[in-house]
Amino acid sequence: MANNRSKTSFDNMKYEIAREVGVNLKQGYNGDLPAREAGKVGGNIVKKVFQSYTGNSYPTERLGDTSK
Repeated sequence: MANNRSKTSFDNMKYEIAREVGVNLKQGYNGDLPAREAGKVGGNIVKKVFQSYTGNSYPTERLGDTSK
């Protein structure tokens, strides 16, 4: 289990990212949040964690994209 400090850090990051992408994330229950908005928050969390772990930007190319 994560300790309270890491949970607080994660929550802070989650709300910060939600503000950045324009998602109205409330304290507590957010089950009424559309999947698209929840995905914006979750996807950006993954990008931020990836960048902090690797020091590289997250790849933006989509799988199977042959438009190049």
